[in-house]
Amino acid sequence: MDESSLTTIRLQREGTLAWLYLSRPDKLNSFTVTMWNELRELGDSLRDDPEIRALVVIGEGRAFSSGIDTSLFSDRTVSGDNLGGGGEPVEHDDPVVSSIMGAQEAYTWLEEVPFATIAAVRGYALGAGLQIALACDLRILAEGSQVGLLEFKYGIIPDLGGTQRLPRLVGAGKAKELIMTAARIDADEALRIGLAERVVPDGRLEEEARELASAIAAQPPLAVRGAKRAVNAATQSGVRDGLRVEAENQAVCLRSDDMKEAIAAFVEQRTPQFHNR
Repeated sequence: MDESSLTTIRLQREGTLAWLYLSRPDKLNSFTVTMWNELRELGDSLRDDPEIRALVVIGEGRAFSSGIDTSLFSDRTVSGDNLGGGGEPVEHDDPVVSSIMGAQEAYTWLEEVPFATIAAVRGYALGAGLQIALACDLRILAEGSQVGLLEFKYGIIPDLGGTQRLPRLVGAGKAKELIMTAARIDADEALRIGLAERVVPDGRLEEEARELASAIAAQPPLAVRGAKRAVNAATQSGVRDGLRVEAENQAVCLRSDDMKEAIAAFVEQRTPQFHNR
């Protein structure tokens, strides 16, 4: 796709790193149907991008995302034309379900791409905003940030992956508590319960995200892809299924030129140069 045509998000490339900016700062990066459409289309174009080895998702301005743009709540919502209408519907007998499943695709690619995805959160990550952060592999929160799934305030449930991904991080009981009370928690509590991997000073958020992304980008890309798939399988399927995925992806690594390069660089005490093959 033409990345320059994006209006609600933008992609910035730095060598093997990429920064995905949620770009509606005047609206605290709240989500609209256009935003979901653009995210899904961008994700489709990045799935097989050979240049990217780590991607950081971050909000422009003072918030990661305040959630859904409440202008989407209207009489049309229940027909599926508006809320959840994130683009091309997924086939389902119920048009509302189909529309919501189409919107889910705007986030799911972050979990499925072969490179690491990192959410760098400052200010607020609420509702749909927290759900895109949950779709990423890792989350770094700035001190003072607040996160929460507030959908119960609107008489709905989190429907962009929140009910599936949150319990895998914090456990079923804590996930139900957070969802059913529409609670906001701060960055320190998010770290304590396992929702965040790191909490950093606000002024260092970009620097910390870049350092983490760079460290991962320097790793063998086939191994990153294989480990990501295997760890995801561990939380999404039975142990035996996950072990098969782990073994299949390890076999790819064992046969790769990148493994040979990693071993050679180790022996020669130099920085390896990986080529994703």
